[in-house]
Amino acid sequence: MKIYGSEMCPDCVACKKNFDHYGIEYDFIDINLSLRDLKQFLIYRDHDHVFNHCKEINDIGLPALVMDDDSISLDWEGLLKEKGLTILEEEETVEACSLDRKGC
Repeated sequence: MKIYGSEMCPDCVACKKNFDHYGIEYDFIDINLSLRDLKQFLIYRDHDHVFNHCKEINDIGLPALVMDDDSISLDWEGLLKEKGLTILEEEETVEACSLDRKGC
């Protein structure tokens, strides 16, 4: 699985922390480090219906999990819960990255 995200995004950091804790393999692609990776993420975001709600509320849609079958999920917590795993609690409060400060 590939995870498109950003080290500046608190949701992405939490996702990575949980996946690392549970030994879930993934390739993290930080969209802030490469225009090529940003462009690939934007292609997914512009064309996949899973991002429709994010676009409606002016969210970015990170982290975006691209599965091996090219399906996309924005629900990393749901993925862990499906596996019977518990979401690790945040150790510190981080600032939200959305314009309304309610999430990313």
